[in-house]
Amino acid sequence: MPEDAPSWVVEAVGLTRVFPDAVAVRALDGVDVRIARGEFVAIMGPSGSGKSTLLHLVGALDRPTDGVIRVDGQDLAAVDDLDRFRARSIGFIFQMHNLLPTLTAAENVAVPMQGIGVPAATRRTRSLELLDSLGLAHLAHRLPNQLSGGQRQRVAVARALANDPSLILADEPTGNLDSTSGGEVVKRFQSLAHEHGKTIVLVTHDPVVALAAGRIISLRDGRIDQDEQVDEAYVNQLNALRPTPLGRLLFGERPVAGSEAEPDQPAQPAQPAQRRGS
Repeated sequence: MPEDAPSWVVEAVGLTRVFPDAVAVRALDGVDVRIARGEFVAIMGPSGSGKSTLLHLVGALDRPTDGVIRVDGQDLAAVDDLDRFRARSIGFIFQMHNLLPTLTAAENVAVPMQGIGVPAATRRTRSLELLDSLGLAHLAHRLPNQLSGGQRQRVAVARALANDPSLILADEPTGNLDSTSGGEVVKRFQSLAHEHGKTIVLVTHDPVVALAAGRIISLRDGRIDQDEQVDEAYVNQLNALRPTPLGRLLFGERPVAGSEAEPDQPAQPAQPAQRRGS
């Protein structure tokens, strides 16, 4: 990383997006957030909470009604050529892989490189290298309809990496995948963040996917409701489970490590369920 590279890949201050309609809808309402280089962040919240709106604003696919957003130190409002900026700095992965059906896997990966004038030979070499890194080298010349859902989504990951962006935005990337394929995609995100310093911002409804990230930002009604490191979020979820019958059985009334509950209470053995008629 260059010495003068900003530590914050994403900075949003007072970010607001109002969609004019019969009644104005404030999809985002004064959001402040900073995301560091190499962070893997999950964004969660109920439908209509502003998750996708935030992702679109960060990705320069939409402009805020108010507020400032910087990506890699660049104020997006001051960028003249947003298409070129997106091509160089941001990789996108969507729930539907959006691969071009008439192009092979390798050709799909090469598409973003064409937009910034990378020579054809370099495009071919880099496409194959990226597919190989995702375990797809043997499928490089197949069309999307000859690939499984998980394979198509991994091709989409390779395409997002084509121009070596610092920021990768993913909108429900595991939503149409089975748990095994989704797990493979999530592990790749973890590797990109932890081993390659990529910043990953992922929108998801799946708490299992979110817990694989390092940080969870929860939105509600266009505002940040919670912003937690995953270990804290995990403890909070377990403590919410603890008072339930299943929680009492699992934890034996022992508080989860890191909670504010009394730490030295002995665990109580779970009582076996009484059989009917006994």
